[in-house]
Amino acid sequence: MAEHRVCLYFSWSRPLETGAALADINNRFPALFETRRIQYPRFEHLARSPDIDQGIAGFLDHIQLPNFHNFLHLAKAITRHPVLLLERVDDNVGTLELTDELLGDVDTLIIVSFDSMKSRQRPSTGEMKALRRFLRAPDNLLFVCPHHDIGDTSDVTPDVWERHQETEFHHHGDRSIPPQQRFGGFGRAVLAALGVPVENRFGLRPRLDSRGAPWPFRAARALDRWGLLKEVETFNAHPHLPHFERVGQARDRLDVLVQQQVEPTAPPHPFCDGGWRDFDAMLQSRPGVFNGTLLVCDSTLWSSTAGGLAQLQMFWSNVLHRSAVSAVPPLPPGAVP
Repeated sequence: MAEHRVCLYFSWSRPLETGAALADINNRFPALFETRRIQYPRFEHLARSPDIDQGIAGFLDHIQLPNFHNFLHLAKAITRHPVLLLERVDDNVGTLELTDELLGDVDTLIIVSFDSMKSRQRPSTGEMKALRRFLRAPDNLLFVCPHHDIGDTSDVTPDVWERHQETEFHHHGDRSIPPQQRFGGFGRAVLAALGVPVENRFGLRPRLDSRGAPWPFRAARALDRWGLLKEVETFNAHPHLPHFERVGQARDRLDVLVQQQVEPTAPPHPFCDGGWRDFDAMLQSRPGVFNGTLLVCDSTLWSSTAGGLAQLQMFWSNVLHRSAVSAVPPLPPGAVP
């Protein structure tokens, strides 16, 4: 049995997320009552108890976080250790930063960057020191996992904002998503500070087969030095997945490990208008960048929210059963950025 220890770190500020004004539909999670209405009758069992908050807190506690329970159970069964599940800012303790002490026994750190960009979550200097030290261990894996960035209008003029956002909305087709919903500020800031800036762009609809199941991805299997993709052919069918765009020096420090195809029958999207048909779904640090390994993938890769669970469980199992013999030799002292 594997002896790995896992930390699943949600980098959101719970008070800021749950306290978002419901009158503004943008850049927030849905309230539980909104989800019940949109997906009726799927979640009507959550209306039967007066103790269940019908606001955003209820959505986080009874829909969002439970999506990760399958991974938590499998990880505990494989490693024989419970997963360390943490929220960056909760309602009671305040800010829980990543520290050497917190990560002392952890060798698999998964940063679920489901934080709204408007909440401006950023790692402190101390946290970046801890993460760099974490990446000095050859056996350690750091997954940085932003979700989508839908409806970004920073590169378009105000007169076409609405048309731009409507185009993205019709492409992914998920009526539970508002015109603008931007996640991943903490994850992007971590990657930039590590010298490998990546932007989680758009919310692209991945290709599905005739049964609505995930379409096989394209993988650079020769680069998969940990065997994370062994016997894994698909991820999930989440309707809005980001393209991980490598920026600046990240192009020389990160390899594209997995690409997924955009659904060819989906409505138009600016990404596809530019000639792209595949989006970068998983990145991996090249040998020699860190002693440990950095990977970038979507937050939903650890959840059971959008099908493909059997293949996801194979991926999780590969992560948790990995052996250090697959790792590259450690860097010489002082070589880690």
